[in-house]
Amino acid sequence: MKIVKQWVQEDSDYIRKKLIEFNTKNLPDERKAPSENISFVVRNDQEEIVGGITGRMYWHHLSIDFLWVSEEYRHEGFGSQLINQMEEFAIENGCRLIKVDSFSFQAPKFYKKHGFKVFGIIENHPKGYNQYYFEKRL
Repeated sequence: MKIVKQWVQEDSDYIRKKLIEFNTKNLPDERKAPSENISFVVRNDQEEIVGGITGRMYWHHLSIDFLWVSEEYRHEGFGSQLINQMEEFAIENGCRLIKVDSFSFQAPKFYKKHGFKVFGIIENHPKGYNQYYFEKRL
């Protein structure tokens, strides 16, 4: 038996699959829900991606992974439109909450403005900054 340092996507996918199988076996049926990846993108007139949001829905909640808007298009409402689209998707699919994290140099004020509440903070991570964990109950 040995432990090997590596990064192989197929092995990572296998580990993820096995944990999901374990979780599924241990959850009652009413807690289970299909997993679905979701994204919305903003394209300019040249069809270039200038913003977007990605996430994953499972267990009746939506976990936002990434929200980004190109600097030249910030403060034009695209971030708000993206977060609203994600929330509408979550509601339409019976989600009970949305969760997301943000560093202090990113967008904690943005999430608070959109009704998200802080439920955890890792201080001084990375050094000199904080990492905030948000939830929004639907």
